[in-house]
Amino acid sequence: MGDSVQLIKHVELYVNSSATPSQQVASVNAVAVLLKNDLLTLDALVREMEMYLTTTDSIVRSRGTLLLAEILEQLTSKPLNSTSIHSLIGFFTERLADWKALRGAIVGCLALLRRKVDVGIVTDSEAKAVAQSYLQNLQVQSLGQYDRKLSFQLMDCLLDRYPGAIQGLGDNLVYGICEAIDGEKDPQCLLLVFHIVESLARLYTGSLANFAEDLFEILGSYFPIHFTHPKGEDDDVKREELSKALMLAFASTPLFEPFSIPLLLEKLSSSLPSAKVESFKYLSYCTTKYGPERMVKHAEALWSSVKDVTYISPSSTPSTESESMGGMSFQDSEIMRHAFVLLQEVTQQHADFVSLVIADNDIHVFINSLNQYKEFDDIPVLVKQKLHALGHILSTCVKPSVELCNKVFEGFFPLLMDGFGLSAAKPSDNVECKFGAIYLCTELLAASRYLTLSLDNCTLDPNFSRQTWHVMLSNFSKSLEKAFIALLRSNVADNAESAYVYFGVQGLQILATFPESFVPVSKSIYDDILSELVSIVTSSGSKTFLWTLALKALVEIGFFIDKFPDSGKAASFESIVVEKIVSLISSDDPAMPLSLKLQAAFEIGETRKDIMLRVVQALDEAISTKFSEVNDHGNHESYNMIVKLLETYTQKVLPWFLEIGGSEEIPLNFALSIWDKMENSRFLNVNPLQIASGVLGATMTAMKNAVGSCSKENQEIIINKAFGILFSSTDFGSPGFKSGNDIVKEDELQQTNNNVGRDERLTSLFASVVIALRPQTSIPNGKMVLQLFVTSLLNGHVPSAHALGSLVNKLPLEINGMDSSTSFTLNEAIDLIFHSFNIPGNDGSGIDFGSLRLDTLRIQSAINTVVGLAWIGKGLLMRGHEKVKDITMSLLSFLTMDGQDGLPKQFQNLIEVSDKKGVNQLMICAGDAFRTIMSESGECLNRKYHANVRPLYKQRFFSTIMPILISLVVKSESPFVRSMLYRAFAHVVTETPLSAILGEAKKLVPLLLDCLSMLRKDVSNKEIIYSLLLVISGVLVEKTGQEAAVENAPGIINQLTDLTAYSHMTAIRETAIQCLVAVSQLSHTRIYPLRTKVLRATSKALDDPKRVVRQEAVRCHQTWASMASRSLHF
Repeated sequence: MGDSVQLIKHVELYVNSSATPSQQVASVNAVAVLLKNDLLTLDALVREMEMYLTTTDSIVRSRGTLLLAEILEQLTSKPLNSTSIHSLIGFFTERLADWKALRGAIVGCLALLRRKVDVGIVTDSEAKAVAQSYLQNLQVQSLGQYDRKLSFQLMDCLLDRYPGAIQGLGDNLVYGICEAIDGEKDPQCLLLVFHIVESLARLYTGSLANFAEDLFEILGSYFPIHFTHPKGEDDDVKREELSKALMLAFASTPLFEPFSIPLLLEKLSSSLPSAKVESFKYLSYCTTKYGPERMVKHAEALWSSVKDVTYISPSSTPSTESESMGGMSFQDSEIMRHAFVLLQEVTQQHADFVSLVIADNDIHVFINSLNQYKEFDDIPVLVKQKLHALGHILSTCVKPSVELCNKVFEGFFPLLMDGFGLSAAKPSDNVECKFGAIYLCTELLAASRYLTLSLDNCTLDPNFSRQTWHVMLSNFSKSLEKAFIALLRSNVADNAESAYVYFGVQGLQILATFPESFVPVSKSIYDDILSELVSIVTSSGSKTFLWTLALKALVEIGFFIDKFPDSGKAASFESIVVEKIVSLISSDDPAMPLSLKLQAAFEIGETRKDIMLRVVQALDEAISTKFSEVNDHGNHESYNMIVKLLETYTQKVLPWFLEIGGSEEIPLNFALSIWDKMENSRFLNVNPLQIASGVLGATMTAMKNAVGSCSKENQEIIINKAFGILFSSTDFGSPGFKSGNDIVKEDELQQTNNNVGRDERLTSLFASVVIALRPQTSIPNGKMVLQLFVTSLLNGHVPSAHALGSLVNKLPLEINGMDSSTSFTLNEAIDLIFHSFNIPGNDGSGIDFGSLRLDTLRIQSAINTVVGLAWIGKGLLMRGHEKVKDITMSLLSFLTMDGQDGLPKQFQNLIEVSDKKGVNQLMICAGDAFRTIMSESGECLNRKYHANVRPLYKQRFFSTIMPILISLVVKSESPFVRSMLYRAFAHVVTETPLSAILGEAKKLVPLLLDCLSMLRKDVSNKEIIYSLLLVISGVLVEKTGQEAAVENAPGIINQLTDLTAYSHMTAIRETAIQCLVAVSQLSHTRIYPLRTKVLRATSKALDDPKRVVRQEAVRCHQTWASMASRSLHF
């Protein structure tokens, strides 16, 4: 009883004319839930609703019918018995005659017709009754848009799901559909209309002939799709959808061919480019669907249309790479691209179509007319466009089949050979440089090769070698080879980027890259081609364009052999190309630069892994040879060669092996061989120092990359080898070196300062190994290694600082099952380092200046200490270790001393050996240490070298150090100390992610402005100032930062206007003006009073010597002037 009452309430609410749409939806959902949960049966629902479904009140009746229909829509997955379905479909079928309840009737029919078999469906006879009622009662075009859409959905559903049931309706169905769709203009309805026509054509494949013209007359009126209403959202998508749906309808039956093809050909004369594009697109698709029998009568018209837009009036434009591709690289217009697609489809469908192209007199006349041009530059652009189009046409005609290839070669190849001045019987080195024949010949060769590649996986026809095109090309292959080579040797090759040279090389490359089964050239010709290209590459390289093209051709030939194996070609390539190119690495021929030799060897090596291994072997031998030359003869020129050899390995060879997933043997063997060379190499003692330093830097980079790419096990092999060589040196037995926890004494350190050269460079190389180790890799006698780096660091050895930072970043917190006498933990390393630097590490007070070993040394030792602390702090920070706080406080201790006045008492004796300038340098170094800690490094401590990187480590350091820095700035009384603190502050802020800055923007913006004011007094701070400006610009443009910017708007404007005249850096002036534009978007009441100052500053910037600044000044001046004028008008 309760459910019945609730049901009536829902029904009453729905049929009530005052009910809102949301209330109606709620009523439908509520009743559907009752039915789904079997709290109400469908029969009971119909009985309760009988009054609403049969009443004479048309409004109530229509709403009641729609309610029942919408409830059925939600029951698509609920099983219903056939009796219920029969009675319901009968009811809705009858209601199709009730125009006032029509919407509910259509929705109800759709809900029942769309049901699946497993839950109960409408029978064929019932579906046919629905279709008959539809055709008899619905005047679709008299309905509103939504009801028309529903009507079309109903017919579409009948055609898709019940084609057999309605097929018997015959002419009545076709007439009814024609009447329903005629004059439809709504895009959503048209999508359904076009699909209905497509389905209808599929249903009546033959009997539609009597109605094809009438039906297409309706369809044709919509081509091309064009929207007359204003552009709205998703219009482009709808237009594309409609166009595709209409195209499918056009091609749905061959019966439309007599009407559609003439229409499409006619539309090609339209002045609208979009109409031409659509016409070609439809023609291409319809050609494949109608079949060659129907399309043959349109062949001449189709060829004429393609010829008009591609050849007669080409609309192509030179592409950006045209110059590097012989001046013949054109970007085809969209119309041309679709015309070529049509040409491809027609030639594939109808082989005789090519005869029209071959017999075209215009093309033959054009080819002959090309002989009048003696130079490439004499050819007009229009002629080049036509030549490009003709090459594309011939290529398209060749590619589909051997039959077409034969026809095209028969029609054009002899003509081109005559233009080329070639004879099959008498190959000659003398060739006439007629570009048209050269270009078209290479296009035909490329197309025929494309054809052979597409046939390579097919069963080979034993008569293939007797095919016309194959015979012709074989006969002329020697002549072509000689002709192409002659182009490369002729005077035209002297031009910087000669088109003849480009296509000469292209021709040779194509001849050399036919697959084995279809090769039209002999082995001798193939070998001659390789020899010619190799001779160019191994020459001086003075003709850069030719050299680059020849190398690229050899590389492509190498890749081709790898992809399409041919034992004969592979053997020739190996003996002619690989051996000679690889031998260039060790060649001492001064005519060819080493950089070109290495480039050629590497690019040839890329073609196959085994070739690259030979390149690596040659590189190793060359490096060994150059080292020997240095050792035996002191040849300084060999240093530059070593650097280039190492750079090739680092930048090219190793990344290549990593990319292909190669073996670790390459980097392992390289690293070990370098250490073998270092063991007795005299370059470690060579002077001048800068020459050896260049080699050392390249060697270190190569070593880091090699070690970094190795596994833990291989890294341990390398580190053990390096350790043995390093500590077997007698120089490391000097008093200045101690192992374990011993502290380096002052007099001992002074002695080690003199032991530079070999030991320092050997230590640098060892440091590069340590930097690239994985965290899991064991280090032999770690305490000794650590002390070595500490000692070297105090002598000013920066790679040791990098190594110390890497060690503290990767050392384990504890060691299990290992010999503690040789292995050590992170905490042990930190204790040793802190003890060496006299960092207390207990109260966070920083450096103990009283015990720091600086009392008898110059200030440089203190600077070395600061550099080391920075890198050690960075390593600790990145792994999230708490001891970074002690490092930070030590650096702050250096920052807060100020010459004689502000220097702590314990450190006064430093003044005896250093002037105030030296102390200032130390403080600057301490400030810059914070940049080292926060910035990204390519030298060490990065993911490439397996550093431990804790997420958000920069944000954590920022939140920890910023309150300390701010407090010190506030308390500082010395201007210089304040500036140094701001220097550190600037480095931290500029290297912190902007999101963290924005969270503290209210506190930071005033400090940023004060920092800018202080730092811009010193021109050496210009890079820091620029970085600060970038931070301020981020605050100004981000919504979360604008509130803080509004509060400090006057200060921001004052600083920015001053910086618009900053003469020491253009980027600062440009960015300052850009920031002023961003300021103009802030609260008007805060910025308006300063508009005059901004306008005055930008007016001066209009005369800036740099154009980029003047452009920004114009934009800024207009923005602020416009704001001022609007305000004055108000």
